[in-house]
Amino acid sequence: MTKKTDGKLLATGITGTLIAALCCFTPILAVLLGAVGLSAVLGWIDYVLIPALAFFSALTGYAVWRRQRSAQQV
Repeated sequence: MTKKTDGKLLATGITGTLIAALCCFTPILAVLLGAVGLSAVLGWIDYVLIPALAFFSALTGYAVWRRQRSAQQV
């Protein structure tokens, strides 16, 4: 992969991790879903947010690892 692709991978991982963390640890999502009348979905939200947080955290770790590995090869 090129440096540009590695940068996009890292940016995607960090952005996804931050969004999932905000929705998991703050009431932002509960307030937004309640405001639009979808608060019944909140019972199922943990089945999506926790795996999403794990996936994006792993993606961020992978992107950092790839960036470090490519920096060592140069």
